[in-house]
Amino acid sequence: MELKKLMEHISIIPDYRQTWKVKHKLSDILLLTIYAVVSGAEGWEDIEDFGETHPDFLKQYGDFENGIPVHDTIARVVSCICPAKFHESFINWMLDYHSSDDKDVIAIDGKIHRHSYDKSRRKGAIHVISAFSTMHSLVIGQIKTDKKSNEITAIPELLNMLDIKGKIIKTDAMGCQKDIAEKIQKQGGDYLFAVKGNQGRLNKAFEEKFPLKELNNPKHDSYAISEKSHGREETRLHIVCDVPDELIDFTFEWKGLKKLCVAVS
Repeated sequence: MELKKLMEHISIIPDYRQTWKVKHKLSDILLLTIYAVVSGAEGWEDIEDFGETHPDFLKQYGDFENGIPVHDTIARVVSCICPAKFHESFINWMLDYHSSDDKDVIAIDGKIHRHSYDKSRRKGAIHVISAFSTMHSLVIGQIKTDKKSNEITAIPELLNMLDIKGKIIKTDAMGCQKDIAEKIQKQGGDYLFAVKGNQGRLNKAFEEKFPLKELNNPKHDSYAISEKSHGREETRLHIVCDVPDELIDFTFEWKGLKKLCVAVS
């Protein structure tokens, strides 16, 4: 990825420090922080250590006229920047590498940040909803939520940040919602939703359409793939069919619904 683009994007972040006290440029500190964290740094001292061990690399893109800032300086400066502006600049950097022309599959999923739960401070775990470009192996959008149940309301907000025209949006069962399907269609995308018990009627329709006893000899288009996982051979069978006449009502409830798919392992 072109680091010059990163420097352009983080330049929009305002620096609230008094000019005469500034020893290290804000852009240098943010460049160091981003690449240290991407490389596995988990604390301020780790970020400083990354800078001390990679000065030549960093100086290709930043000034670092006064050397690598110490961890206390990094922590103090980063804690003073506007989180919304930093988020905006970072996501825009990611989106620079996500062409509106490619036929990408974007996986939307919720995760809990590791080590974010702090019982002593009564601080709950941090939940985030991320949009992952499978073609580019990049997180191209992310939103923090208070808890997992808020994923349903966060996904539409995340979609607003993305250009999904011509792309497939993939979600787990939590994101399998009629409103989300309609929004994806309005933005020019298609969807691939996992269906579980949270969609009772739809889930029952799948069970009736794909009874287990018939999966060994599927009547519809199918594809099997075998791969090694956790030291064992695993075979997955995928079956796809058009929406049958007896389930045509679902096409009115779920905008753009064209296929039913089932995966068995």
